[in-house]
Amino acid sequence: MNIKNVYILDDRAILYINGEDAKEFLQNLISNDINKVSDENSCFSSLLTPQGKFLYEFIIVKHKSGYLLDCEKPQAEELLKQLSLYKLRSKVEILNLSNEFVVAAFSQEKFLTFDDAKDQSGFTIKYREDPIFLDPRNKQLGARLIINLEKLYLSLKKLSLNDANLKEYYSLSHSLGIVPKDLNKLQDKLFGIECNFEELNGIDFKKGCYVGQENTARIKLKNKLSKRLFPVNVLKGKLHGGESIFNNGIEIGKVLIENEFPFALVKYLDKNFDQNLIFKTKNASIKINKPYWII
Repeated sequence: MNIKNVYILDDRAILYINGEDAKEFLQNLISNDINKVSDENSCFSSLLTPQGKFLYEFIIVKHKSGYLLDCEKPQAEELLKQLSLYKLRSKVEILNLSNEFVVAAFSQEKFLTFDDAKDQSGFTIKYREDPIFLDPRNKQLGARLIINLEKLYLSLKKLSLNDANLKEYYSLSHSLGIVPKDLNKLQDKLFGIECNFEELNGIDFKKGCYVGQENTARIKLKNKLSKRLFPVNVLKGKLHGGESIFNNGIEIGKVLIENEFPFALVKYLDKNFDQNLIFKTKNASIKINKPYWII
């Protein structure tokens, strides 16, 4: 990622959760520990089904008396509705601030030029009252700035950052094995732990109960994690969502995201899986990349 580049993530939305019960409200729902979130640290987390299946993912950033949730825009309204269902009598306000705030991403190298910046995932500082943080999933994805839309371009000018093609950022995310978009295609299709949320710092196994915790913990403790979400590169042909992936006629995975930055749920421990091989679907030849951070 070029130190002078900035990527305006217009596919992201910002929800704001505040109120007297905001911290406890989130702690009872999300897969991570809200106590990790402070003025100096942001975290990655998810909201799962009661069975532990994936529903939504987001980055949580401390803001004033509440929390900003940086989520994919196509999921924002559904996420807001889902959170509202759990609200009940909690003293919590949930707002969609996507028309007021925008998310911009730039390099890890640029982040480290700021005063007081530390080279650790999730580390958060303020730039003129706006939060900037190293991506809590993987610091190689760079830093994010959440800022009022009216202040955006003046701030980017003062920071000597130039607007760059968003596809470059998507490609980096895909190459690192982190889903950049089309998260709706994953909903209820796989367990949160199969999304690699543990390795992406999105699950805390030491916190108390949360929605989907029982199955998530069971898969972890009984060592039953046999499938994972891996990025796919198409060598020839076209992918279709839901189709099977084969090695010599033996199914080793299924395509879940078929668009420009595809992902598949792969039986990564199967003897028929080797990331050096070329795999087949009905109409395509593909490579499956095991991210370097998966042991």
